[in-house]
Amino acid sequence: MTPSATFVITSPCIGVKDAACTEVCPVECIYDAGDQFVIHPEECIICGACVSACPVSAIFEDVDVPADQYSFIARNRAHFSL
Repeated sequence: MTPSATFVITSPCIGVKDAACTEVCPVECIYDAGDQFVIHPEECIICGACVSACPVSAIFEDVDVPADQYSFIARNRAHFSL
């Protein structure tokens, strides 16, 4: 993983919002965005704890987000005005 990488939460989270990812994040960089959670890219330390904790497999490193989920990269950045 590169230092500029981050994780992105994609559509499987919508409507489910299981908070398991927030409970394991050591830096508390996962925030409630209404219909899903989002990860602050400047606070994330890229530990990956959230990935294995997610029961719906919604979390990907930004470079590995499936093509049909790319809009969530922009949605995540927009949430934090980045």
